[in-house]
Amino acid sequence: MSRIDDLPPLREVIARFDLGARKALGQNFLLDLNLTGRIARSAGDLSGVTVIEIGPGPGGLTRALLNSDAAAVVAVERDNRCIVALADLVAAAEGRLRLIEGDALEVDPEAIAPAPRAIVANLPYNVATPLLIGWLKRIEQFRSLTLMFQREVADRLSAKPGSKAYGRLSVISQWRAEVRPLFNLPARAFTPPPKIESTVVQFIPRQAPEPAEFAAMEAVTAAAFGQRRKMLRASLKSLGNSEALIEECGLIPTQRAEEVPVAGFAALARAWRASRA
Repeated sequence: MSRIDDLPPLREVIARFDLGARKALGQNFLLDLNLTGRIARSAGDLSGVTVIEIGPGPGGLTRALLNSDAAAVVAVERDNRCIVALADLVAAAEGRLRLIEGDALEVDPEAIAPAPRAIVANLPYNVATPLLIGWLKRIEQFRSLTLMFQREVADRLSAKPGSKAYGRLSVISQWRAEVRPLFNLPARAFTPPPKIESTVVQFIPRQAPEPAEFAAMEAVTAAAFGQRRKMLRASLKSLGNSEALIEECGLIPTQRAEEVPVAGFAALARAWRASRA
């Protein structure tokens, strides 16, 4: 048994350090060690990998990650109460756990963890999407991302063309990575329980994504899905000569954004960027 297994139960840590979850920080603590262990295992083989965790809270998932084969864990935490509460876990980890106090939106993963690196996290729901977009921009820097989202967000991430859930987030995510929903967790598993189920989703970097610039993909998907009920010839007008762009990409002017596959958006992004050169 490791020193980590000798630590007090998570509920005792929460009571001792008065770690009531703060809504402003998007905190929902996962205390079931069977579930945190399942999340850590779902990240796959972590041998030799430095794992980045966002928002460790009282350290439930952190403990599971330290009990894996990960070379080290770097946890980014904004709440100073949790930094103090995790001191015993840092000591028990014997050099394998480093805490960084700060806002994950402002932390450069490449600067805090050597390659190979992966992110495994129960993300604060209020910043989950902007964090994901930032990581997708540099997805090639990670072995994988194994992240927890509200179920409705996870549904959008993996949605296919033609479905109501298919949107900007679906296109950007599936363009840069293979998106694999793994399993759901009920609201009652968390403290406090959120209003919706959660889903663990894994992102594996695509070795050869459709060629396109990230900013261009953001621009064309924003235009297309910003008016998703309109046909492409209308929704893409803000980009310039929409009819010419659509024709060049072999799309149909009367299609709607939700009907266009990822490859179609990549073609639009390339054509739009070329038209601005």
